[in-house]
Formats: sequence, C-alpha cells, structure tokens
Amino acid sequence: MSWPLASFAIVGLVLGSGWLAYERRRPSARMAAVVAVMAALAALGRDAFAALPDVKPITAMTLVVGYALGPLPGFAVGALGMLVSNFMLGQGPYTPWQMAAWGMVGLVGALLARLSGRRLGRVPLALACGLSALAAKEIMNVYTWTLGASHTPAAFLAVAGQALAYDVTDTIASFFFGLAFAPELARVLGRVRARMDVVWVRPATATAPGPDREGGAGRRAFGAAGSLLSVTLAATLLLGGPRAPGARADRAQRPDSGHGAVAIARDSRVAAVDTRLQISRELGFLSAAQNPDGGFGGAPGQSSSELYSAWVAIGLAAAGRDPLSVRRGGHTVLDFLRAEASSLHGAGDLERTILALHACGVSARSLPGGAGADPVSRLLGFRDSDGSFGHLSNLTAFAIFALRAAGYPAASPAVRGAASWLAGQQERDGGFGFGTRGAGSDVDDTAAVVQALADAGARRRPALARASAFLVRAQAPDGGYPQQPGGESNAQSTAWAIQGLTAAGRNVAAITREGSRSPLGYLQSLLAPNGSVRYSRTGAQTPVWVTAQALTALAQKAFPISPPRRAPARTSASGSTAARLARIAPPHPRALRASSAATAAPGVQSRSLDGLAKEMGALLGTVVAPMLR
Repeated sequence: MSWPLASFAIVGLVLGSGWLAYERRRPSARMAAVVAVMAALAALGRDAFAALPDVKPITAMTLVVGYALGPLPGFAVGALGMLVSNFMLGQGPYTPWQMAAWGMVGLVGALLARLSGRRLGRVPLALACGLSALAAKEIMNVYTWTLGASHTPAAFLAVAGQALAYDVTDTIASFFFGLAFAPELARVLGRVRARMDVVWVRPATATAPGPDREGGAGRRAFGAAGSLLSVTLAATLLLGGPRAPGARADRAQRPDSGHGAVAIARDSRVAAVDTRLQISRELGFLSAAQNPDGGFGGAPGQSSSELYSAWVAIGLAAAGRDPLSVRRGGHTVLDFLRAEASSLHGAGDLERTILALHACGVSARSLPGGAGADPVSRLLGFRDSDGSFGHLSNLTAFAIFALRAAGYPAASPAVRGAASWLAGQQERDGGFGFGTRGAGSDVDDTAAVVQALADAGARRRPALARASAFLVRAQAPDGGYPQQPGGESNAQSTAWAIQGLTAAGRNVAAITREGSRSPLGYLQSLLAPNGSVRYSRTGAQTPVWVTAQALTALAQKAFPISPPRRAPARTSASGSTAARLARIAPPHPRALRASSAATAAPGVQSRSLDGLAKEMGALLGTVVAPMLR
C-alpha cells in the first residue's frame, strides 16, 4: 500500500469514527441546528479572511464549541467548517485531512473542559486556541510529507520548515481570536448546552425493541449526517446572503411529552381535586431520581446539576412536599445547592438559586462563603440604572420573583423599578419576548412577565390584561401551549402559560380552544407510566426537569413558590438538617398563594431555554462583534 493511500485510510477512519459516534448519540434537532449554525459561522469566518493567508477564526471557534458543548459537537463543527468553507476556497485531496485535523481541535476543547471543569480564563483559552492551531497545522504538514518521494524524518523537517512562517502566523492569529471572543462565546454556548442538550433515557418499563428504537439507528445515520450537512450549507448561504426585512428565526422549544388518557375536568374545583390526586406519581418519580449527593440531573442516573436541582426544589414545594424531606445518602437538595454556591455566576443562576432556597424554607441569603456570597446582594449588582436586569425581560421578571422571595415588598424601589421597565417592553400583540420590545412575543416570557407584574402589585394594569389575552389566544388546538404561537405544544411552555394565567386571575380549567381539553388536561395527558411528565407527544427529554416544572403548574401556583408548612420540629441528639432548618426558618407567610404552573424558565435557565433565534443572534453577535471592534 502506498503512503498516500495508507494515510488517506487513516484519515477516513478518523472521520468515520467521529461521525459514527455523533450519529449514535442521536442529538436532538435543536442541538443539531446549533452545531450546523456554528459550522456555518466557522466556514464563513474562514472564507471572510481569505485575503489574509492563515489568519482564520475557525480554530478558535471550533475549540470553544468543543469546550462548551462537548467532543462530538466540537468534532462536527471543525470537520464541517473545513468542508463547507472549501466550497469557496477550493476542494482537494487535502480536504479530508483538514476535516480530521480541525475535528480533533474540537476534541481538544472538550478535553480541556473536562480537565478544567470549564473554568479557564481568557488567556488560557487563547493559549489553547493558538497551540491547537499549531497542532492542526502540523497534521497538515504530515499530509504534505506523505505526498513526497521521501518519507524520512529529515524530509518531514524540511516540509515543516518551509511551512513555518504560515504555521506561526496561524498560531498567533488563533491566539488573538481566542483572546477576542473565546470566553464570551463559551458562555453563550454554555447556555445553549443547558437549555437544548437532550439525553434520551429508557423508560423504567421494558418495551419491545422496534425499528425506531434500535435497528433504525444505523439506517438513520447517513440520512442524519446528510441532513446536518445540508442544514450547514443552507445556514452558510442564509448567514452570508441578504436577509428579508423582519425575518426572524423561530425560538427553540422546550422538551415535549407523550400520551396518557385523562378525563377533562370542566369545573375548576373538580380539576383541582383531580390534580392533587395525580401528582403522587410525579413526586415518586422525582424522589427516585435523586442522587447520593442530594442533587438531581436532567434524567435519572445523570450527574447532579444546580439547574435541575433548583427546579426540583421549587416543584416539590409547589406540590406541598417539603424539599428537605427528600434525601438520598443522608443529603438533601439544599445540601447540594449550598455545595454548588461557588458555581453561581450570572443573574439567572442567582435568581434561580434564591427561588430554590426560598422553596426550601431557608433564608435566601443563606449560602456559605460569608457576606460576599450573599446571592441577593450579588443579584442587585446586576441591576441597571433603568431598573432592568441585563436589559432582558426574562432576567428582569425573575429578578422580581427573587427579590419578592427575599422579602422585598412590592413597593420597594428595586421591585417597582423593574416592573416599570418591564411594562414598557410589551409588544403590540400584548405579549413579551426574552429581551426588549421589538424582538417578538413568546408564551414562556409573556407568562413570566405576567407573574412578575402581579408580584409587583400591578394586577389591574392594562398591560397585565393584554398579556393574559395574548396567552389565551396562543393556546393550541390540543389544549397545550407552544413556545411560539402556532408551534407544537410542549409541557414546559404549557406550564408557563398556566402560571401566567393563574397570576392574572384566569380560571385555567375553563380555558379551551374549539372544544379542546384545558391546559391542565394537556399536562396530565403527558404523564408517563413511570410517573414522569413527557416534554411533548413526541419527546421525553430531561424528564426530571420537565416533571418538576409541571408540578408547579399542576399545583396552580405562581412564582415565587413558598415552602410548605412543616410540622413542629422534634428535638433529637443529632438533629437532622430538616429539623434544624424548621427551627430557624419558619414558613414564609405567603405560602399558599394561587398562581400559574411552571416549566423551565426561559432565561433563568441561564442556560435554560431562550429561543433558538435569540441564542443564534447572541452567537452571531459574540463572534462578529469582537472582530469589528
């Protein structure tokens, strides 16, 4: 076998292994779309700098994708970015080598994330980008070496020496590209990962294997790979070409759920009783999903996350179950949240944790680390002069929830100022979006703002009435709610709508569309045999998260969720965590307010579910803005 043929066989094996691993993971459509858009941006970035040899941002972008999203998305972005960019720069026998080399850059980024816990600063990330560019260039030198007549070490050194100037240029350029945007892009992609990554889990009950479960994966592999390539090419053309006025990407949706018959309650009191009867199975599912460290992952068996653990604490409290009574390995969810205090960074993290602490019945300021770790004080540090938090409707709404949970009255300047700013962001259709006025309305953020305005004492404002009317109009024919009006219903958007409608004083059980079931009935229809709530009719991702948020909706309570009343604490020699907390943190007086039902908060997810359009816009801004500065 000749040197070129042998080397191409190795490269083909690397590429084939990478694509097979990616396809076997069965990524969600939303995550595949993110990978395709990032690959398109990487390709466009490389083509945009065609006039400057070896000055390309693709290495830095690929490494950050691997660092933030994991090895398989990183590999896919690097390989696809090279393939697609060469449609302009020229294809050749070197293309598979470039795909393999820059795919490995994505793998290096994922390795760095694993070793560092995704805590690298700007300079270390930039250094990693530069060194990865140098390593990728050396792989390309190997390609050039295989084409020569001599394959000795001396011949390789000669090839490397001829390319030294170009390699050093690429290394330095990649370092500066990483210095310019790597941390910002990593943060945005981190939010994408938290909001959109889907892990499929087998149901607890055995199901017969079918063509769509096991045997179908191999048959779908080539089709999925081709679809991803097609989406990347289309995204490249769309991102590089003119955009129609007012054109706007659809926002990503949250998890959806499946089937399960349930009677449609027509009377609100009957519906409330039926809801209370149904939630015991959901509570059992969440209790069984707890990890030994006290926390929860997105699905049973997954490692614990502050994001999912906080939502479970809120959901348990809304359902009347003391979060501190659920323990595994001697630890409660509060123990895990306190252990994760150092990982809280953005306003969304702080807001969600404050709500979870309040639901646990402890002080919202009770995180370890002294005064500097007080989440309430840190949250107020994100307050802007106009009263908003981050100039985002989503974060500002959750800031109101968090401040009210921390004891701030509705008339306090922080709450009143945030509510006044929110009211000015209402769209013409009565809804609200994730950011500011003009970005378009969605169900999740509208429901969040309705609750925030109600918490701020604005129940009689015209803005509240118009927003609740938007929610009523957005109901789908199946009784549920999509994130964007006209889309597919899902459990989390439905839960948000229930909470918003409840906060606005609407009778949720009586809200139907053309004879459909109510939003409560739709949620109950998604109850799976194992007690989890499915994300939609067609999906069952992140069942712990979805079930926790559905519990808040089924309890018809709005944010902030107050802790359930506890029995008087018994004295004991050791004193359990729950008993000690019961003595020092009596239940909040606003414990039993009626409101809407919850699902993953759009932005409080920090990382939790902005729309795909907003995330893509953020990605574009993060990548392009530093280059134009």
